[in-house]
Amino acid sequence: MEQNQLDRETFSCSICLDLLKDPVTIPCGHSYCMNCIKSFWDKGEQKKNYHCPQCRHTFTQKPFLQKNTMLAALVEQLKKTGLQAAPADHRYAGPEDVACDFCTGRKLKAVKSCLFCLASYCEKHLQPHYDVAPLKKHKLVEPSKNLQENICSKHDEVMKLFCRTDQKCICAFCLLDEHKGHDTVSAAAERTERQRELEERRGNIQQRIQDREKDVKLLQQEVEAINHCADKTVEDSEKIFTELIRLLQKRSSDVKQQIRSQQETEVSRVKDVQEKLEQEITELKRKDAELEQLSHTEDHNQFLLNYPSLPALSESTHSSSINIRPLRHFEDVTAAVSELREKLQDVLRDSWTNISLMVTEVDVLLSEPESGPEPTTRPGFLKYSCKITMDPNTANTKLVLSEGNRKVTWMNQLQSYSSHPDRFTIFHQVLSRESLTGRCYWEVEWSGTVYISVAYKNISRSGHGNDCRFGGNDKSWTLNCYSNGYQFCHNNIWTSISGPVSSRVGVFLDHRAGILSFYSVSKSMTLMHRVQTRFTEPLHAGVLVVGSAEFCKTQ
Repeated sequence: MEQNQLDRETFSCSICLDLLKDPVTIPCGHSYCMNCIKSFWDKGEQKKNYHCPQCRHTFTQKPFLQKNTMLAALVEQLKKTGLQAAPADHRYAGPEDVACDFCTGRKLKAVKSCLFCLASYCEKHLQPHYDVAPLKKHKLVEPSKNLQENICSKHDEVMKLFCRTDQKCICAFCLLDEHKGHDTVSAAAERTERQRELEERRGNIQQRIQDREKDVKLLQQEVEAINHCADKTVEDSEKIFTELIRLLQKRSSDVKQQIRSQQETEVSRVKDVQEKLEQEITELKRKDAELEQLSHTEDHNQFLLNYPSLPALSESTHSSSINIRPLRHFEDVTAAVSELREKLQDVLRDSWTNISLMVTEVDVLLSEPESGPEPTTRPGFLKYSCKITMDPNTANTKLVLSEGNRKVTWMNQLQSYSSHPDRFTIFHQVLSRESLTGRCYWEVEWSGTVYISVAYKNISRSGHGNDCRFGGNDKSWTLNCYSNGYQFCHNNIWTSISGPVSSRVGVFLDHRAGILSFYSVSKSMTLMHRVQTRFTEPLHAGVLVVGSAEFCKTQ
């Protein structure tokens, strides 16, 4: 049995650990499968690094490989006697393992790497680091193949310092060279500082996760409340309309249909937000896991090499708290139907509009509970002022942004913007960074020819067609401002607008109510055009400019 084990080890390839196939013997005397040793040397071809995987003997030129016919015949003969490949010994280092740098012959797996010695050790060769006093001070980490990344490529010294000026690891000699006079600290000190930042980021993420989980729970409760109130309202309405039989049967059906439609709309809106919050929680947990993994990296340099590649924590697109309205979603509908029962003759003429209005005013979400009539004075509008800044990644290459990206100026020459998929390629347009929901108000100071617009984010960006131009499609609305008057355009339908020409235009958006209003602003405000529609997603402010436009500071 022991002899058979010896035979298996003798005639096995130390690379694939299987019986030799087309065996070749290299100059140092060790034998391998021909394909195995070819593949091994191919990996070092660029560095002209040819050595024996077992004894590490190095060859100045790639040895010529020729099949060892005697060894091949012996392996075939032994196969007939039932010889199988030697079982893998998991103590030895495979191709993907870190091998001990001090083993001779077939190398054992390393159990630790030393950042001071820049070498890896198996259990046997590591023991001096535990027994010898000077070696006990060395920094041991998990086995790493990246130890050479700790060596300065210019000075061949261990990099124990970090240059904050250039944000890179350096060695002591670098301080006397290109990093002379720079802000430098030890790698350990920089790691401590970055570790503190990492922990703060993790704390922020974990707090946001808790906030989002709370919001999701509130949203689920709101869905249940909407369904309960809607069901009860339908039930009450049906009882009232049953008493009216012939006279009100058609109206009863209409009310039911409207309630169900509004119920579906509100539940859908709540669930959309709930789904986005759950996706954000998942993403935050993934980022937290990445940060946690990095925080346990023992090698300072590996930590610092990987740290800058971590994406910054983006701002949440949702409120950190959910503002639920009182649970009175459909009570006004029931009241309106009861009033209708008391005024049979008046209902068909006057009250039907009131019922329909009560259904559509059921408004659950969430973050902006503004209500009431549209303001009529400039101070009233200014209560809803929002800061608008332009997104440089959307700006056409003939537009120049200034004043903190609030001012847009057309130039008859190309600007040096980088390529970006969000950029308008043909029309001289730009969109805001901010997405707009709820009630918003802003003012634009303009000169030349300017299209003051709002648009969905998914408006097309590339090409000459109407699908890219503000006002030329169903994804944008625009007031076209000229020196002699105005036009309004949506879905490529143009409407002439009368009113005093002013160099300042105010825009009021009530996203929830589907209202978009444009005002001429001077000593007083004059309504030039109002749109009543249904916005299906957040809007972005935008301008098309042949001249200049500035989003004014009104806050």
